[in-house]
Amino acid sequence: MEALIDMAKVTTKGQITIPVAIRKALGIKTGDKVFFVEKGNGAIEIRNATLIAFSDAQRVFEGAAEEAGLASEDDVAALVKSVRRERATH
Repeated sequence: MEALIDMAKVTTKGQITIPVAIRKALGIKTGDKVFFVEKGNGAIEIRNATLIAFSDAQRVFEGAAEEAGLASEDDVAALVKSVRRERATH
């Protein structure tokens, strides 16, 4: 089912302001990039590229913490401190 959420006006330079309701729905924040994706039916979707990249990174690193023996936030903090100490001595 389709529903009109909001609309925007195109300026003479081809620019639009993404309405607040759309930014909230897509989780778009200042500095984020967006994708425009053409669907097979001729429709165009707008997607939050930042969230897509973050999701992709999560999939790539899934399970890596367990493999490295990191079971808690304290483990991660200890690892970060260790790396910082090591870099400071070099």
